[in-house]
Amino acid sequence: MSTRFEGSYLGDAARLASDAVLECKVCWYRYDPALGDEVWQIPPGTPFAALPAHWCCPRCDGDREQFMVVDD
Repeated sequence: MSTRFEGSYLGDAARLASDAVLECKVCWYRYDPALGDEVWQIPPGTPFAALPAHWCCPRCDGDREQFMVVDD
């Protein structure tokens, strides 16, 4: 049984599932690994934990730590 994590990941990428969708708590932009990120040229299939260290929200430039796990 895997442990579920909801809320801010607080920079601990080990707590994220590879298919976790995260949302910027500043502007509500959603990073979906299935879609990637066209602005930063991140290919589809890239988990949030595998994003480059310099990646930030493509909409508001919010830090990675500002993202919250979406639980739809």
